[in-house]
Amino acid sequence: MAQTKAQRSAAAKKAAATRERNRREQTDQSRAGGKKSAATRQTKKAGQATGKATGQARRAAGSVLKEGKNTARAGGKAATEVAKAAAKQASREDSGGSRSRKRKK
Repeated sequence: MAQTKAQRSAAAKKAAATRERNRREQTDQSRAGGKKSAATRQTKKAGQATGKATGQARRAAGSVLKEGKNTARAGGKAATEVAKAAAKQASREDSGGSRSRKRKK
């Protein structure tokens, strides 16, 4: 069945329109996919940055807490030593001071 020139021209125009439509759809899908992937990438990046900041804040708080514990521990040890020294001094004063020795003549 032979086609006329008009039929071939109409088919060519229809095919060209279909190709153009498909190209536009492909571009739109690609663009949408790019936007989705960019949004996902940016969301992940923001989440990671937040996680890093949170981790840094935790570490900083932990070190402050640790330093506070160390300071309290040192203060407690100092207070214990002061109490021991005071108790020793008090016991020396209660016993009458230094011992006197009797000399042999």
